[in-house]
Amino acid sequence: MLAVNEAIQQMLAAIDPIAETETVHIADAVNRVLADSVTSTVDVPGYNNSAMDGYALRVADLQHTDTLQMVGESRAGHPFTGALNAGECIRIMTGAQVPESADTVVAQENTELGASANRIHICSPLKLGNNIRKQGEELKVGAVVYAHGSKLHPVDIGMLASLGIANISVRRQLTIAVFSTGDELVQPGQARRSDQLYDSNRFVIHAMLERCGYQVLNLGLIPDNKQEIADAFIQAAKQADAIVCSGGVSVGDADYTKQVIAELGAVGFWKVAMKPGKPFAFGKVDGAWFFGLPGNPVSATVTLQQLALPALQRLAGERELQPVVLGAIAGEALKKRPGRADFQRGIVRYENGENRVYSAGPQGSGMLSSLVHGNCLILLEQDRNHVAAGEAVQIQMLQTPIK
Repeated sequence: MLAVNEAIQQMLAAIDPIAETETVHIADAVNRVLADSVTSTVDVPGYNNSAMDGYALRVADLQHTDTLQMVGESRAGHPFTGALNAGECIRIMTGAQVPESADTVVAQENTELGASANRIHICSPLKLGNNIRKQGEELKVGAVVYAHGSKLHPVDIGMLASLGIANISVRRQLTIAVFSTGDELVQPGQARRSDQLYDSNRFVIHAMLERCGYQVLNLGLIPDNKQEIADAFIQAAKQADAIVCSGGVSVGDADYTKQVIAELGAVGFWKVAMKPGKPFAFGKVDGAWFFGLPGNPVSATVTLQQLALPALQRLAGERELQPVVLGAIAGEALKKRPGRADFQRGIVRYENGENRVYSAGPQGSGMLSSLVHGNCLILLEQDRNHVAAGEAVQIQMLQTPIK
């Protein structure tokens, strides 16, 4: 069996990113992968502006007086067009342009009206430049804002809009074919015999892949029939960049998926030293990459996240980002045998100044409730044995696309 990192590296080494690109409007760019780097064409902010509601002034004038004459105002979109003379100030609102003749802004709460409505008394000491956002202090013209391969999230769309960018070059979206196999499975909503299970894997896989920004071709539920499974693969390979299916990759007499892949394409490997999820297959069918997930629901979900998604991200042209791993203390004893990396479902809480993690309940690979109720994976190394309460462990928070 391959170690988890070895399996990931083999897949990454085999896969080249898709080359096709397209131009989309930023409103349609969430979850898309940038084909080129993005540089700023403007300074951000584009002019000196006030960080507070208050008064813009020349700080040198306060060496001789603490009362200034107000001679105008600057509001967002309506700047003051004059120039300040000695002893003068203007009313200014948050975000409004600071005139070139002013160098400091005093917050309104640090002022008082003088004897005349246009006289302002300054009640606190000021330093040169207080409360002014300088032109270009966030970004200068020509600065790299995003590297190519960055996936765009909602806040990135706002950033692009703030730069005046309306259209962006992105990689073509991946199309991924999904299906489940197994005579024991039945479609949700249909009558179920006592010896059958509802097909949950295909739905969670579909949802996770869509949340990642991929187009999903759902081919449904395929029975344990070698010819029907072969037909499904042939259809999927014609329409998709990759195929993700669950079930049929173990060693049972009716586990036909591995046999079909060997006949139609090539199997790179089909066992990984991890729990849950040992029977994971990787290969290729007629130009489409293949990821065969185990049949048990937790195994399918965890192997999709830990193994298949890094490979799909490479295929999509996305930058390789390492998952965030945190340290924690085991709040209770955890069962573990050496031989496979174990991804136990846990619940982490911040207690007495440290992260303490507890089991999310029974760890059976068919129990999706452990993922529903858990908020992290406890990452137990391949050679590690049982974990005693109080031992240090590493955790990975459960987040998009699982949560």
